[in-house]
Parts: sequence; structure tokens; C-alpha cells
Amino acid sequence: MSNAIFKVPDSYNEPIYDYAPGSPEKESLLKKIKELKSTVHDVPMHINGKEVTTGDKAEIRPPHELSHLLGHYHKGDASHVKKAIDAALKAKKDWEEMPWQDRAAIFLKAADLISGPYRDKINAATMLCQSKNVYQSEIDAVMELCDFLRFNVKFMTDIYKNQPISTRGTWNRIEHRGLEGFIFAITPFNFTAIAGNLPSAPAMMGNCVVWKPAESQIFSANVIMEVFKEAGLPDGVINLVYAPGPTMGDIIFEHPDFAGLHFTGSTGVFQKLWKIIGNNISKYKAYPRIVGETGGKDFIVAHPDADYSKMVAAFIRGAFEFQGQKCSAASRAYIPKSRWDVLHAELKEEYHTLKMGSVEDFSNFVNAVIDEAAFDKIAEYIDYIKESKDAEIIFGGNYSKEKGYFIEPTIALTTDPHFKTMEEEIFGPVLTVYLYDDDKFEETLELVDNTSPYALTGAVFARKREDIRLAEAKLRHAAGNFYINDKPTGSIVGQQPFGGARGSGTNDKAGSMLNLLRWVSQRTIKETFVATKDYRYPFLG
Repeated sequence: MSNAIFKVPDSYNEPIYDYAPGSPEKESLLKKIKELKSTVHDVPMHINGKEVTTGDKAEIRPPHELSHLLGHYHKGDASHVKKAIDAALKAKKDWEEMPWQDRAAIFLKAADLISGPYRDKINAATMLCQSKNVYQSEIDAVMELCDFLRFNVKFMTDIYKNQPISTRGTWNRIEHRGLEGFIFAITPFNFTAIAGNLPSAPAMMGNCVVWKPAESQIFSANVIMEVFKEAGLPDGVINLVYAPGPTMGDIIFEHPDFAGLHFTGSTGVFQKLWKIIGNNISKYKAYPRIVGETGGKDFIVAHPDADYSKMVAAFIRGAFEFQGQKCSAASRAYIPKSRWDVLHAELKEEYHTLKMGSVEDFSNFVNAVIDEAAFDKIAEYIDYIKESKDAEIIFGGNYSKEKGYFIEPTIALTTDPHFKTMEEEIFGPVLTVYLYDDDKFEETLELVDNTSPYALTGAVFARKREDIRLAEAKLRHAAGNFYINDKPTGSIVGQQPFGGARGSGTNDKAGSMLNLLRWVSQRTIKETFVATKDYRYPFLG
């Protein structure tokens, strides 16, 4: 038995490979991409540690190369959802009672597997399945996922170490129990790291999980499960199921042992699920924890005195990396009229250097959007701009799905601060700019705050401290992640915990202790060493 108080290895941010021309990591990754493309993969579900196939298959194709068949995944049904719940509940007792250091070791090993022998595979799967360029995949599928796993171990131990004081003759303790029941994790297509974190964070704290990934991310989700299994995760702790959302919801949200929802996705879906949970509240053994990160309408606002030479990179990276398919991506900008000509000229010079195409050509900055539904939605917004009298497209605006779901990075200029693409989430490579009067910076900050129902990320560019302070104050509740003289994307675990409020979610900050606290239920234990025999207090005399 263990009889020591263990110190976990120091957490650190995973170094990023640069994949420069001629580098060994580039050659190794290209070889792995070629290897994955040479096989038609058969992707199973993972229930109770077993690979489950059904014969009811759906195709997996790269969004940037629709002619290529990567493989098939096996669709699940209601029976698989029930088996996953049963497996999670069966595994719960032994997993929760496993010493914390052993749970920690499993996920620390998973991080080292991802950063080591699985680095090429998880990168290649993410690039092919989600159409991410090599850098976007590296910072997501490798760096951020490793960071989640390592830093969550640190946060877990910090939580366990947080204990109350004990007066003489007593010993007070706090036990951080896993929730009573199972957790349902619903993960999005756009980040492999989020797909790995949403089931593993509750699991690390002693919970067992039923995990539904986005259909368009299944190829890389399967690699995550391979890693967890190789790291020693016991059967039934995390169960990966590919059943339709309504099918899973009908069973899970009716189950008395449903204990929590860990969600990243659209605001509309999250609100609908919250309503269902609320309507079923009397059916559950305990009040479920609901944690969600949803949409964003993220802003860049510039002061007239800002350094505009440093703003172009923030525009292009913030709005167009991963085709704008980040809930943190810049999609509305507020620029003073007197400085637009300068910014426009610099944007024009840089915009025409952008290349778009396959992820296998590392010179391409832009790749395809995730699927046809996303393509059609984004194209509709672009067409709306083209047909409007209140806006014009100044860069981009073209699109084609002949070979893949390609949409040009698009910048529009509007005279209406409440124009449709200034207010609604597009989730694609479309940035709309509004020009404000130079002497109305403060009023523009109020406009930024009141325009959108979301409050995820935002950035302000300014030189003077008083202007920065004004923006901080006026936009206090407009963004859960606020950036000064930087793009509004790229949060790093351990440095900028991520999450927003208002319509953007519960702001439980993925990559922080706060998120892990949501997956435990504390029990306070008081032990008295020598019990009092007399009920009488001194005042009674």
C-alpha cells in the first residue's frame, strides 16, 4: 500500500514543433499522412474497453479532398447508449476508489504518448479529418491536449491539498468525491484537444463518462481513445459512442444516474439541453452539474492612437486561422475612420499572400471548412453581404465545393454597426468591419458591449494606459478572455484559462482548477479524538 504524500511532476506547456522545410518532424508527419491515406479505416465505438462495430457505417472524407475515402465509422443506436451507461456505472466504484496518484499517472502517461509516439498520428488524423494546417493541428491536437492532461493533474492535486484547519482535539478533512452517477460529454469538431479534455477532466476526478464526439471529428477521437487505452485507462471509465444526438439525449437525460453535462457546441443546443435537464430535475438522484462553452461573436476594437502596423497579423490570424472555425475567432472589428486607409492598405498587401488548399501542402494558410452544412451557411452570409446596400466585400467573397469545402477569407465593410454579420455568429472566415468617428471611442466601447449576446473573447488595441483602462472597464463583461494589443484567439492552458459568459457559456474555464471543481462533490469529515461526556456548558452554572 502507498504510505507517502506524492508530489506529481511539474506541469509545463508542451513545446511546439515548427515543421520547417527539410525538418525531420515534417518528413515524419508527411509519411504518417501518406500512411493514413493509404488505408480505408474501419473506426469502431469504444464501450467498456471493447471495440464495438455495428455494420451500419458512415463515410469519413477529408473536407479539403472529397474524392478521397479515409474510412468509415460504425453508427450506434439506443442499445449502445444503454451499454455505455451500464459500463460507466459498473466501473465507477473501482475507478473512484483508485488512489489519486494512479489516476494521475494514467493521464500523465497519455500526455507523453501524445507528445511522443502518437504525435504524428494524432496530428495527421486531425489534419485529414478536420482540415487543419500543420501548425493549427500541432497547437491543438498535441500541445493543448498535452497541456490539459498535465495541468489538470496539477489542479487535481491542488484541490486535494486544500484542507481546512483543525482545532486541538479534532481533525477536519475534506474529501473531494466524484459525482454520484455518470457524466455525459459532448464534444465539437473544431478542437481535438477539447474532444480529449471534456471526457478526461471529469474522469480524472473519479467520474465515469459517456462521450459523444462530433461526427466530423470521429477519426481523431478514435486516436484519443487509443492513447487512453494504451495509457492504462480501465474499461468503462470513458465510453465513446457514435449514436445520434437525440437518441443519446432521450436515454441519458431520462436516467436517474445522470450526474453532469460537459459540453462544447452551439448556444442553441446547449440551451435546449439545459431546458430538458431542468424539466427532468425530479428524476435525478442529485442536481446535475451543467458546464458548457458555446458561441462567440468576438471583437477587435482599435483606438485612433493604436499601433496599426501590428494589427494586420492580429486581423488575419485572429479571423482566418482554421478558417474562422473557432468560437474565439475575430468576426467583428471597430476601426476609427481616420485610420482605415492605413489599415486597409496593409491588409491588402498581406491578404494577397494567403494561400488556400490541401493540408498536405504546408504553404497553405487556409484549408477547407468542416462540411457541406457549414459551407452552405457561410456562403449564405457572404451572399447576404453581396446583396446588401449597407455593406460591401473588400477582400475575398468567393467559394467553391467542387473539390472540397473551400471559402476564401472574406472581409466586409459595413456602415451599420448592427448589420447582420456584426451580430450573428457565422463560424467561418468572415470578418466585418465598422468604421466609427474618431472622437467616439468610449461610445464605441459601449456599442461593442451591447451589440452581441455573446461574451467569449475580444481584443483592444491602444497605446495609452488610460485608454486601455477605459476599455477594460467598459468591456468588463463583454469577454471572458480579454486581449490587449493581441488577437482574440490562442489561449494557452496554465496561462489563459478559457471560457466566456452571457450567451457564450458557464465560464467554468477549461484549463483551470475551476473546471475540475465542477466534477467533485465535497464531503467534510470531522473526527474528535476524545469525546465530551458532559452535555453541560459553563454558562449553565
